[in-house]
Amino acid sequence: MTQTETSATTVSIGGAAESTDMVLNIGPQHPSTHGVLRLRLVLDGERIGAAEPVVGYMHRGAEKLFEARDYRQIIVLANRHDWLSAFSNELGVVLGVERMLGMEVPERAVWVRTLLAELNRVLNHMMFLGSYPLELGGITPVFHSFREREELQNVMEEISGGRMHYMFNRVGGLKEDLPAGWPGRARRAVAAVRGRLDTFDRLVLGNEIFRGRTRGVGVLGQDIVHAYGVSGPLARASGVDFDLRRDEPYLAYGELRDTLRVVTRPEGDCLARFEVLLGQVHNSLELADACLDRLAELPPGPVNQRLPKVLKAPEGATYAWTENPLGLNGYYLVSKGEKTPYRLKLRSASYNNIQALSQLLPGTLVADMVAILGSFFFVVGDIDK
Repeated sequence: MTQTETSATTVSIGGAAESTDMVLNIGPQHPSTHGVLRLRLVLDGERIGAAEPVVGYMHRGAEKLFEARDYRQIIVLANRHDWLSAFSNELGVVLGVERMLGMEVPERAVWVRTLLAELNRVLNHMMFLGSYPLELGGITPVFHSFREREELQNVMEEISGGRMHYMFNRVGGLKEDLPAGWPGRARRAVAAVRGRLDTFDRLVLGNEIFRGRTRGVGVLGQDIVHAYGVSGPLARASGVDFDLRRDEPYLAYGELRDTLRVVTRPEGDCLARFEVLLGQVHNSLELADACLDRLAELPPGPVNQRLPKVLKAPEGATYAWTENPLGLNGYYLVSKGEKTPYRLKLRSASYNNIQALSQLLPGTLVADMVAILGSFFFVVGDIDK
């Protein structure tokens, strides 16, 4: 709940009125936050004078748990920090381990991974495209976004057996090949979602109240983006044209250059961040179709490599980063030649992104705080790890 630490008081000294600032806690349990996050605000009337994101309430020590599990077992830990991007989280870990091993993954597995990564990106973005208008008072869009999520969750669940934590990646490839008829069902689901996306253009972007609450509000400058390592849709909504899929291609993205479109906006406000998210959904669906086309051309073949009973990475270190739905996701892996990582440091997108609130919120109105906070599209587990 919201708690007031220090109430504003007014005292008279020599006939002059002096007032102290109010310190207000938003959270750590509060409907305006995306989870167990606390914002410590110093208020000067209706305006925010200072803001401090206080994190750590959900900390589970995932990085230390990595050190106590072997390279097959750490995947189950990795896919949980950003629970809306489980497949992408798994992917970063296995790419790092495969790089340490010098392992080539079968071509079929590369294209399936790319396809599922883009479907996972759509699932992530659809959640925020529905929840953000809800935070601003519009309940209808969330029902539409969950309908589209269910279309894609059905095909993801069919292929992996999981609705959120897929556990479909393996070191050396994937758990298993695609079920019979699955590509056709996936293509129909992608077409159904694409056919209804204009709902968000009409219902949300065409709504004058939504535009009034978001246009020109919470402008994030490029200087703050670079200073705090902000990435993903937030950075691109501020005109920072950077996307690892294009600028440092991995998986099959190098062959998808003609389809891949990096969506940017120059304004840097809440509205621009929403527009970037919606634009990325459109492009991810196009990328998914391109992957399905390529898979239809590939001959049947393996989707994984045979591994030894005890998997040990050679001594050394590597860093594998991917363009996760919420931004840059990196794993710094250090091996001593054992079956468990000596160190696995996680660089999560939400942790860096949320720090920029300390620079962005001061000077804004309290009434705009929820609009700004919601437009940062973060997952608290991705902050606290």
